[in-house]
Amino acid sequence: MSEAGSGTQSDRTAVRSAGVYAFALIVSLFFLWGVANNLNDILIKQFKKVFELSDFRAGLVQSAFYAGYFLLAIPASLCMQRFGYKAALLVGLLFYAAGAFLFYPAAALRTYGLFLAALFVIASGLAFLETAANPLVTVLGPAEGAARRLNLAQSFNPLGSITGVLIGQNFIFSGVELSPAQLTAMTDSARSAYYASQSTAVQAPYLAIGAIVLLWAFLIATVRLPVARAERETKAGKPQLRALLRNTNYLFAVVAQFFYVGGQVGIWSYLIRYSQQTLPGLSERHAADFLTAALVLFMIGRFAGTALMRVIPPARLLGLFASIALALVAVALFFPGPVGVGALVITAFFMSISFPTIFALGLRGLSDEDRKSASSFLVMAIIGGATLTVLMGAISDALGIHRAMIVPIVCFAVVRLFAGYTRKLTTAV
Repeated sequence: MSEAGSGTQSDRTAVRSAGVYAFALIVSLFFLWGVANNLNDILIKQFKKVFELSDFRAGLVQSAFYAGYFLLAIPASLCMQRFGYKAALLVGLLFYAAGAFLFYPAAALRTYGLFLAALFVIASGLAFLETAANPLVTVLGPAEGAARRLNLAQSFNPLGSITGVLIGQNFIFSGVELSPAQLTAMTDSARSAYYASQSTAVQAPYLAIGAIVLLWAFLIATVRLPVARAERETKAGKPQLRALLRNTNYLFAVVAQFFYVGGQVGIWSYLIRYSQQTLPGLSERHAADFLTAALVLFMIGRFAGTALMRVIPPARLLGLFASIALALVAVALFFPGPVGVGALVITAFFMSISFPTIFALGLRGLSDEDRKSASSFLVMAIIGGATLTVLMGAISDALGIHRAMIVPIVCFAVVRLFAGYTRKLTTAV
């Protein structure tokens, strides 16, 4: 297609004019928050051991995390409007580092509430990063290439997710899993030592993450980001909230993002749990291999989706992928065991394009001055990862982990409806 070809050339020109180094720093942020997001999937399993939690209480890890996104997205937008993209990115990185360093005292004190507070601080930082970086990528080039460009940048996010899982698998998981009977048979001192060792396992990884994030804050602070034109255009007028509330495509995108993130986070949060419960005798480390495989497919799906968008309109591809993801999760619901685990792993490929594509389609047609406020609500929609994951945990405790998969089935159905709606708007224009 000539349009795709010209868009691709324009994208390359935009990247070159931005400066390879500066653009690489921006894209690297997608990697950094991927690390934090999927370490949560490891923490849920780890905290179940350390604090003897139910699936519902373990799901509070995601609730605390995504509450940070929800509550800080609008402050992040206001920060961008007042001080620009770079300031928002720096505030986000400092919050991220501070939350990572809080893991050290939380582990030393073995206090679940302090762990949740640390996760909230990290997520507060990620709210700033995502609210700034996502719209920034969409304006670094022509509007028709925004969805493809954002999918390309977001392709580095699952690479960070894979890194996060590997960190957890190799440096947090001990491989020691004691049954309730074994724990009861231990002396009080031996049991306390076991819990302490499992708790402090998170200290070194999070200290290292905090140090790397601080280094990245320094690099961002010392580089000139290619946003001068976008900043001037944004400050030319105030975002019109009323106009956003009248934009049905945008509002539907916010709803679709809420459900999509809920489905994705729910599947990954309980994939280890689902694997161990439906494949008796499977160790936590081997169960984590399924999560790693899912993230690899997720990354491949992002690159494949970016390429496919050269010949298939983004809305159409989103609808196709959402339909397949829905069918695969239905398999996991009705066929728990090897088939169900395999289906959930493969689902990752078809989830891959959803977040950036919904984001870009939701911003479609908005003026540059409206995008910063609009992006904050799309980031706030990530709260779906908190509420729907807890709902899955409650269903799992009551009816079994495989029946909790009804939640992501509903989520992908909503995404499919949004894809059909926004596609009709495109063809009607």
